[in-house]
Amino acid sequence: MSEFRVGDADFLLDGRPVRLLSGALHYFRVHEAQWGHRLRMLRAMGLNCVETYVPWNLHEPRPGELRDVGALGRFLDAAREAGLWAIVRPGPYICAEWENGGLPHWLTGELGARARTRDAGFLAAVERWFGLLLPEVVSRQADRGGPVVLVQVENEYGSYGSDGVYLERLAGVLREAGVTVPLCTSDGPEDQMLSGGAVPGVLATVNFGSGAREAFDALRRFRPSGPLMCMEFWCGWFDHWGGAHAVREAGDAAEALREILECGASVNLYMAHGGTSFGGWAGANRGGGARHEGVLEPDVTSYDYDAPIDECGRPTEKFWRFREVLAGFADGPPPEVPPAPPVLSARVAAVVAGWAPPDAVLEAFGGAEVARPVPPTFEELDVDRGLVRYAVRVPGPRGAYPLTARGLRDLAVVSVDGVRAGVLREDAETLERPVAGDARVELWVESLGRVNYGPRAGEPKGITGGLLHERQFLHGVSARGLRLDALESAADVRAVAVRALPGDGARGLYRGSARVRGAGDAWLELPGWTRGFVWVNGFALGRYWSVGPQRSLFVPGPVLREGGNEVWLLELEEAPRDVRGSWVLRPVAEAGDRARTGARP
Repeated sequence: MSEFRVGDADFLLDGRPVRLLSGALHYFRVHEAQWGHRLRMLRAMGLNCVETYVPWNLHEPRPGELRDVGALGRFLDAAREAGLWAIVRPGPYICAEWENGGLPHWLTGELGARARTRDAGFLAAVERWFGLLLPEVVSRQADRGGPVVLVQVENEYGSYGSDGVYLERLAGVLREAGVTVPLCTSDGPEDQMLSGGAVPGVLATVNFGSGAREAFDALRRFRPSGPLMCMEFWCGWFDHWGGAHAVREAGDAAEALREILECGASVNLYMAHGGTSFGGWAGANRGGGARHEGVLEPDVTSYDYDAPIDECGRPTEKFWRFREVLAGFADGPPPEVPPAPPVLSARVAAVVAGWAPPDAVLEAFGGAEVARPVPPTFEELDVDRGLVRYAVRVPGPRGAYPLTARGLRDLAVVSVDGVRAGVLREDAETLERPVAGDARVELWVESLGRVNYGPRAGEPKGITGGLLHERQFLHGVSARGLRLDALESAADVRAVAVRALPGDGARGLYRGSARVRGAGDAWLELPGWTRGFVWVNGFALGRYWSVGPQRSLFVPGPVLREGGNEVWLLELEEAPRDVRGSWVLRPVAEAGDRARTGARP
C-alpha cells in the first residue's frame, strides 16, 4: 500500500516526488483478451501509468439494466499486473468521441439542458450510478494496494458550463463513496475554461496539443501551486465519415511531448492507443468552428487517433520517437516491446448465403410499433444506437408536392408506395421528387451518433420537427425502433428467417460464413457495400460506410475461431448486385498494410 498525494510542486508517492507518464487506453475500445498486450505496449513505450474513461451508457443501456460494470475493475487489475498506475475519469460526462459523451440517452432525453447541472433529477441519477460503479475504483486505490492514483471530477466542464455547485457536489459524491486518492479536473488552458471547470481544493490540469509553456503559464496564473500536468496531450486526432484522415507528424508530436516534460510536468498521452469504437458507439461532433453549432460530423468506427500504438496494437514511428523522448525522463530503461498478437494466417473470402428484408428484421428484433400524432424521437422509442422506421399516409387525392422531414437527425432512406424515392439528411430534408397523394411513405432513419461535445450534446435523434407535405404537417405517424443491441449475439440473429439472395442491391440483413485456419487479427473489407453494421460471431464490429476515409473494419483475433465463422451484415442503403467475394478477411500485417506502422529506426 502506498500514499499518493498532491504536493506544492510535485506528485508525492510515500513522500517521494514522482512524475506521471501516462497514456490513455480505453478498456471499452479494446477486446478484453488483448488488454494485457496493449498495457505492456504502454510500458514498453516508457509510460508508468494508464488512463481510462468510463462510459455510463455502455454499462447502463436502460435504467437499472447493468452490463458488466466489473469490466473496469478487471482492467485496473490488468494495469496493476502490467506494472502501471492508473487514472480513472468516471464522468459522468466523458466526451471521448463516444455516443452522447457517455451519458445515457434515456437520461438526456428526459432532462435536456438540465443534464450536467445541479438539477436534482440529474444528480440523483449520477449518485445512484456512482454508487454502483465506484466500488470498482475504491477497492483498487493506491492506499489499498491497487494502481489508482487519481480520479477526475467531470470532464472539461469549463468548455460547457459554469455550475460550480454541481462540480462541488460531484467531488463530494466521490469522497463520500470512499475515494481517498487525489481528485483532479481537466480543462483547456483558457481563463473561462479553467474558472468554469475548476473545483476549490482540487488539482486543476490542462489539455492541449502544443504550446506547453504558454498553457502551463495560464494554469499557473490560475493556480500558483500544485503539480503541473497535461491531462490530454493530443498527439493525434480522430476522423469523421466523409472527411480526410487526420495525421500528426511523428517528429512534431515528439518535440511537443519533450516541451511538456522539460517544463517539469506530468503528462497523459491522448491517445496512447485508441482502439476501436465497436458496436456502433462512435459519437459525433458539430462543425462550424468554436461554437460547435454547424453540420453533423459523425465519427468513424476506428479510433486509431494516429496514436503511437495503432488500432491493431502495433508500434508506429511515433511510438519509437516517444520512447526516445520518455527515456530521458523515466527512472530507468523501458522493457522490451512485447510480441505482437497472432494475425490471420491468410486471406479468407466469406460466402454470402442468405438475406432478410428490412421489414423482416424489424419484425424479428424491433420494438413495439406505436402510433403518434407527430413522429416520436429515438429517445421516446428507447433507441440508443440503431434506426427507426416511420410511416405516414399522404392523403389524397391531391397533387404532387415536396415532402420534408423537418429537423431530421440524421439520415433517412425514403420509399413511396414501396418504391425507393431517395435519401434525406439534415442539410437536405426535402425529397427531390414531389409526392402525390394518396400514398404511403416510409422513412428508415438512422442515427449516425449522438453529439459528444459542445452545446448540442444530448440533442434528440430521429424526425424532431415533423413531416410536411408542402406546408402542411402530416399527422398520424407510426414508428418502430430497432436497437443494435437486439442483434448482439449470433444466436439472436439466427432468429430471423433468411431467404435467397435478392440480386438487386436490396437493403437488409445478409448472412454469410468464413472458414478460418490460423485465427488472428484481421481486417474486414466490404467492397461495393454502402452503409451499415457488421457482426462476426455475434461480436459487433461497428459501422462501415463507403464515404470513407475508413475503408476496413478491425477484427480482433479473439473474435475469430478456427473453422467456421458467422458473419452478419445489416446494409441500410444499397448492397452490391453481385455479393460473391465481397466480404474479405485479410491479415493485418499483409504487404501494403503497414503505411502507418513505423519500423524501428
